[in-house]
Amino acid sequence: MLMKKKPGKVIDISGKLSGGKKRGKATDKPVMRIIAVTSGKGGVGKTSITANLAFALGNIGKRVLVLDADLGLGNLDVLLGITPRYNLSHVINGEKDLDSIITAGPGNMNILPAASGVQELTLLTKKQKKEITQALDRLNESFDILLIDTAAGISSNVMYFNLTAQEIFVVVTPELTSITDAYALMKVLSMNCSRKEFRLLVNMAKNSREAYEVYKQLCVVTERFLDISISYIGFVLLDQNVGKGISRQRIVSDLFPDSRASRCISSLAEQIGKWPPFFSPDVGNKAV
Repeated sequence: MLMKKKPGKVIDISGKLSGGKKRGKATDKPVMRIIAVTSGKGGVGKTSITANLAFALGNIGKRVLVLDADLGLGNLDVLLGITPRYNLSHVINGEKDLDSIITAGPGNMNILPAASGVQELTLLTKKQKKEITQALDRLNESFDILLIDTAAGISSNVMYFNLTAQEIFVVVTPELTSITDAYALMKVLSMNCSRKEFRLLVNMAKNSREAYEVYKQLCVVTERFLDISISYIGFVLLDQNVGKGISRQRIVSDLFPDSRASRCISSLAEQIGKWPPFFSPDVGNKAV
């Protein structure tokens, strides 16, 4: 569910991120919206959020592609109950083109699967990063939204995929360690990578009040120590149906569409669907 009223310092940055343009010339075409879904700490439900959001966006007519960017320990395919024949390791090794490994997922989403247990992919070279960026650019007209499910933490790969995106969704839970690590992630992206705008999504919240308190805690500390803007985009309620879906390799939005978590995700998808498009082809900071 989402907060309709935005008390305090809630900053709406829809379509206003670095390089993004809300308006284009009459001859311009909207470009693919690239959203990095990231977190400072593992275990906050980031991959589940990404998969369910992709499913919900597909339900409202968006052409959605999900990139599993946890390159060495990818598990999006496991969560979705699919078995891709090829993955990003085949692209990086020059065996396949990026578009040839795209795999159909539940609903209307498509997946770019990662490899699992491939250590050399956990630290991409500059050349590999450039090649991935160029390959993603070539998919621009095929999809409306690219969701990048990053690994957790502040590794080089995580920084790269966050910089590739126009928008950064930081997933956090009410746990103190999650809040602390979310702050650390935003600090590194701000101070080392010049990213100043973030969208915050609180997962596994007991209620809307608890979720908003998490947002306020982060605002207090970031306003004091960091020069960044945080936009609160809502929360996903704690829901035992999420775990039931994972055990059955089905996302909750598909298996239990009327559950608490599914309704929250659907509300977020509806909000994203109303955001103005980007028109600049170079919206993300592609520096590596």
